Amino acid sequence: MEKHNHATSSEVKLDYGLPPGEISEVQTGDDLTVSPSESREVLRRIDLCVIPLMGFCYLLQFMDKLALSYAALLGLLDDLNLHGTQYSWCSAIFYFGYLAWSWPSSYVIVRFPSGKYLAVTVCLWGGILMCHGAVHSFGGLMAARFFLGVGEAAIAPGFSLIISMFYTRKEQPLRQGAWFVGNSFASIFGGLVAYGIGEIQMPAIAHWRLLFLILGSITAAYALLLYLFLPDAPDKAVFLDEKQQQVALKRTIENKTGFKDNDDFVPAQVIDALTDPQLWPLVLYTISVNLANGGLTSFGALVIKGFGFSTLKTLLVQMSQGATQLVFILLTSTLATLLPSARLVLMIMNTLIAMAGLIMVYECKSRAARMGGLCLGSVFVANIPLSLSLISSNVGGFTKRSVTSSTLFVAYCIGNIVGPQFFQSSQAPKYPTGIKAALSGLALGAWFLACLLAYYVWENARRNKRHGPSQRLSGSDALREDLSGKTDRQLPDFRYVI
Repeated sequence: MEKHNHATSSEVKLDYGLPPGEISEVQTGDDLTVSPSESREVLRRIDLCVIPLMGFCYLLQFMDKLALSYAALLGLLDDLNLHGTQYSWCSAIFYFGYLAWSWPSSYVIVRFPSGKYLAVTVCLWGGILMCHGAVHSFGGLMAARFFLGVGEAAIAPGFSLIISMFYTRKEQPLRQGAWFVGNSFASIFGGLVAYGIGEIQMPAIAHWRLLFLILGSITAAYALLLYLFLPDAPDKAVFLDEKQQQVALKRTIENKTGFKDNDDFVPAQVIDALTDPQLWPLVLYTISVNLANGGLTSFGALVIKGFGFSTLKTLLVQMSQGATQLVFILLTSTLATLLPSARLVLMIMNTLIAMAGLIMVYECKSRAARMGGLCLGSVFVANIPLSLSLISSNVGGFTKRSVTSSTLFVAYCIGNIVGPQFFQSSQAPKYPTGIKAALSGLALGAWFLACLLAYYVWENARRNKRHGPSQRLSGSDALREDLSGKTDRQLPDFRYVI
């Protein structure tokens, strides 16, 4: 990381990783006085511009991910003659692509303008999704799914990094949840889109091919909006004037988690990330709960159809899962914002509720009870924005945070690769082994969250005993500390958000 000359002035020059010759400067410090009304206006502008852009993009991403399960109901399995575990592997190969590009993406997003890079990846994955409509074999579908995973790998960690640049630690849980609700809306609107396509009488091409073409073209077109309006950093936000850009920067300097100063990828922060005790409980939790996520995302529609619903009715009934997730995402994100030190407790509660839901699916006999259980069994998805907010709030150093995010998405991929393998076609339509595997993953996930909670409490107490309570620094001192290249483990005043 470039060494900054602080001299006697409170001005600090920030390099936001723009290409040589395009370095921009933002000045802030104690000389900048920000009134509460100015801060609220900047926050309002950020909320109105950044969150909708990311939320609709994530809606498209998850809808595109769900497209395979919709296509399975619309005839893909028969048309491509998929049998045995081939459908499971078509789901799993997506995450091999995710896995392959996750770490390279953590380097690229530090070296290049974040918003532009994310927009390009969205355009690419839209084109790849359209290619799904042209496949004629298992091998072709596998190739398309792999490259779709590559195209989508940067989005969630990239959005989490943008949130950390624009919002204070207190504001982050609700905003992480706000863009992540696109996930839930995707389950609702995706079912409607698939149902509408399924109702088309004698289309020129198969219904499932038409589904891929429509969703892919919408995604590719949306990339242009992202390219024009998704900011790379506070000083490049087109919806803020110069003074407001300074205010946006000053608002977040007390996060002590670093800004994007990316002339250099800092190798020392890679080591810091991989040796940080907070990383590994998060990694193990992520692998565990995504055993459930991978299986239920790919086979959820087939499980619901096994309850006795028709193909088209299954597409409509599946929307209830998205509605349930939406309620819990908004509820837990709001509670995490209002209640101090509640994030991990809320995550544990969501996981336990999901376990109860899957027990209902496994044990109950009535269709209504099993459908209700499956809705509750998806509640653990509400933990994802909270876990992302833990990263953006508790990991200091831009390179370290990028590496941490990518490592957790590697864990996310592993869980989603393994999870579908427990759903065996020979056990359709109840898939008892798959449901038990998902339930076991959730139980392990709750345990690892409890371990992480215990570590944060212990580490904060240790720091208070050794250094005293965290001190509130002046604006320029806090900014210099934030830009010093130090990570959370190197800052005595850093305390972990629980």
